[in-house]
Amino acid sequence: MTGPVADAAARALAAIAAADRPEVWISRFSDEEILAAASSLDARLAAGHVLPLAGLTFAVKDNIDVRGLPTTAACPAYAYQPADHAPAVVALVEAGALCMGKTNLDQFATGLVGTRSPYGAVRNAIDPTRISGGSSSGSAVAVALDMVDFSLGTDTAGSGRVPAALNGIVGFKATYGLVSTTGVIPACRSFDCVTVFARDVDRAESVMAILTANVAHDQRSFPADAPLGPPDHPVVAHPAAALLADLPLSWVTLYQEALAQLEAQGCQLVEIDLEPFLAAGRLLYQGAFVAERYHAVGRWIDAHPGEADPTVGAIIGAAASVSAADFAADLDRLVAARALVEAEWQRVGADSLVLPTTTGHPTLEEVAADPIGVNTRLGQFTTFLNLLDQCAVAVPAGRAAGLPFGVSCIGPAFSDRVQADVARLVEGSGPARLPQLSPPALSIAVVGAHLAGQPLHHQLSDRGARLVRVTSTAPSYRLYALDTVPPKPGLVRVADGGASITLEVWELSPAGFGDFVAHVPAPMAIGTVALQDGSSVSGFLCEPFALDGALDITDYGGWVAYLRSGATASVK
Repeated sequence: MTGPVADAAARALAAIAAADRPEVWISRFSDEEILAAASSLDARLAAGHVLPLAGLTFAVKDNIDVRGLPTTAACPAYAYQPADHAPAVVALVEAGALCMGKTNLDQFATGLVGTRSPYGAVRNAIDPTRISGGSSSGSAVAVALDMVDFSLGTDTAGSGRVPAALNGIVGFKATYGLVSTTGVIPACRSFDCVTVFARDVDRAESVMAILTANVAHDQRSFPADAPLGPPDHPVVAHPAAALLADLPLSWVTLYQEALAQLEAQGCQLVEIDLEPFLAAGRLLYQGAFVAERYHAVGRWIDAHPGEADPTVGAIIGAAASVSAADFAADLDRLVAARALVEAEWQRVGADSLVLPTTTGHPTLEEVAADPIGVNTRLGQFTTFLNLLDQCAVAVPAGRAAGLPFGVSCIGPAFSDRVQADVARLVEGSGPARLPQLSPPALSIAVVGAHLAGQPLHHQLSDRGARLVRVTSTAPSYRLYALDTVPPKPGLVRVADGGASITLEVWELSPAGFGDFVAHVPAPMAIGTVALQDGSSVSGFLCEPFALDGALDITDYGGWVAYLRSGATASVK
């Protein structure tokens, strides 16, 4: 039996063979198992099952459980056979995605380099003399070399973003806790996240939408006031130029070009003091929180001398000496750091902080010569995010000497949709084309001064509204030009003699919807508007008293068409 999933499986198997990168994989399902699973998914599609990810293949970082394959965390002696998929994998499989296998990583997810594995250093997808970045090295390279359509990684300090930047792909690190970490070997449990790699923002966000919608017991959910998108003119923060002094000059140029591109697309650029962010980041590995790594696997390493990678073993072993008093003190420092960051964020009024994702692209030799120092530098702009409860989308932003450069679009918890939209501006891909993340939302129909491009539209965009669709009312309405400032129309439903009126349907968060409706002035009112497809939505209507002497503009079919006509006479 052939079908879209079988075709995708065949393409993936051919790409894996052609790439000849055995270090990317730790274990894979056999070709026969993959083709059988593909055939089963095609049969489900043919039977009418809704499988939004059918036809997509994926790989899983080998610290995340996949039933039927061992979980090793890149340490063969630690391997075990999981009884079931991790909930994140369950969500993807149930949505029709086809799992190819498990990918290599920095052992126990300890590193940002991708070289700390007995299964071999994962070489960069573009230049094999350079590192791929870690710890989610295999997952990133599998996507970059088109072996799979997307992959799962994890990110505690930057592991879902650094390898994305170094291999020229997208890395989506959602708000901490939006994706279940059950079935994931912990690195620092308080800060671990499951992340998505893909070749563009739309694909990454569509997969993340599946992961966040399937809520397990350990997941957070979007709150009622989660923004649905940035305003029309997002405020984008950037650091002082002095903080970029250690970056390659070509990278600084590409970063400045990315900021200029954002500004050209309507973003407002503001300078932010990054030091409170960086100070928080230093707490992760230069403070007591590293004790969580020892709590996760340290005792196992102690009981199995010689089994761990020497660098990994030294990092985790040193954490055994952290005292409870040290840990408590760093919790206090983190609370203080979060307060300083929040104050700085509010001062600049930013919607997104755009930073170079990492600081350079070292060779394998450079990492071998200075494994700790190189690793630390790579995480300069990534380690603070999870400590500060922030989200980020890492996105390519050009190439220098043939090698990828990337930036990360960073924001507060639950601003995931905002960061994805800003990343699209960097990517130059335009509005979202696939089903996206779904914080709770309420819809409202607008017919006049709140339409896109009209004088009051900012009252929607300032509240983070997102356009759902442009459509029309049912053919039972009449539209009048009201004598108001600014000019606006009044929509009324009639028993007969009505027509369809063009409108826009926008989404607002429940909190934003409530605030918007509370400020609607008379004679406007919010009621139920019937649409041409038979559905209905909350929307603008007009109190009848305001129609006395008002101009009937129904025959124009909509407010914008009336304005463009320049009409001043009454319309029958």
